[in-house]
Amino acid sequence: MAPDGKRLNRIVLLVFAPVLILTGVLGFVLPTDKSLTSGATPYNIFHIVFGTLGLLLALSKNEKSIRFFNVGFGLLDLYQAAASFAHLFPVQFFRWTTADDVLHIVIGAALIFIGLYGRKAASRLRR
Repeated sequence: MAPDGKRLNRIVLLVFAPVLILTGVLGFVLPTDKSLTSGATPYNIFHIVFGTLGLLLALSKNEKSIRFFNVGFGLLDLYQAAASFAHLFPVQFFRWTTADDVLHIVIGAALIFIGLYGRKAASRLRR
């Protein structure tokens, strides 16, 4: 049985947030020449901070906040891909790679879809 939109958003964030934290930590540990993604310090800090925020929201079980995070972070991921291509802020600090760009597009689109699916499912339940 597939989880409803509310549960799906929370499950996704319970998995995604620790992955963000781990990504940030590994960015500090792995040598940059051995990594497919950027190892820039501000980028690693960004992952740790947003991963921690996402984990706290997932643990809070606040449905609206979890959906807002998923959609908001998804939009932020898509912006990062666009900023990388167009050389917009914070490209000079984050120093994205092609792997980062691909991940931002895929994860960003997935988070937006899941967040909006959760909103649609929640509105159906209220009727």
